[in-house]
Amino acid sequence: MSSPEWLYTASGFGVGALVGMTGVGGGSLMTPILILLFGIHPASAIGTDLLYAAGTKAGGAVVHGWNRTVDWRVVGFLACGSVPAAAVMLLILAHYDLASRAMQHFLSAALGVALVVTALAVIFRPRLVAWLARRVGEPTPATTMILTIATGALLGGLVSLTSVGAGALGVPALVALYPRLETRQIVATDIAHAVPLTLVAGAGHLLLSPIDLTVLGALLLGSLPGIFVGSQLAVRVPDTALRLALSGVLVIVGGRLIF
Repeated sequence: MSSPEWLYTASGFGVGALVGMTGVGGGSLMTPILILLFGIHPASAIGTDLLYAAGTKAGGAVVHGWNRTVDWRVVGFLACGSVPAAAVMLLILAHYDLASRAMQHFLSAALGVALVVTALAVIFRPRLVAWLARRVGEPTPATTMILTIATGALLGGLVSLTSVGAGALGVPALVALYPRLETRQIVATDIAHAVPLTLVAGAGHLLLSPIDLTVLGALLLGSLPGIFVGSQLAVRVPDTALRLALSGVLVIVGGRLIF
């Protein structure tokens, strides 16, 4: 394997480990790494990251599904909103030249804004969850279903445009909507939902812009063991320290992409 491919694998391992420790950070870090470190066009970087996330989280979904921690009913509600929204966003992007300088600047700026919003969601996740719980209260099953589908639609559009936001924004919303679910069920359900969403969005980007499958394979080669290592470290590193460190990185990278 050549030196650049080793760097891709190392990046996949690092991001995978961070996802294993915090549950977020995949799209938040992999896309800007591909853009800023490796000089990949934003449109190609977003598509590569989406397919990377689909492969990585599929492995996690299999494990969680085997352990019966996934609420497939909630996954279905989320997908009812996210998959059509992703398709609509892809149709909108198809009308623009993703290789143009103007679109490159727009995608970079959109990604930067999404990173800053994600950083705030990571920092204030406990308060955000509590605030959402107070605002939503105890909705009826029908209202919960509608809000879940709407949440999926929001995530579908955002993830298809920037590859960012599914974990950091989706988990707090699920906690507020389904307070009776255990945390491990919330995380498992979010991971399972990310698989069809990132697969559809990634396949769409594959048709819209060139994606180097060799790079994708090198990233996945590192991410799968990285997630395992990160999961083992999660019980040893304080959650607050992880959230602050991740948020700091997201703000710096987001600012760099915006300006």
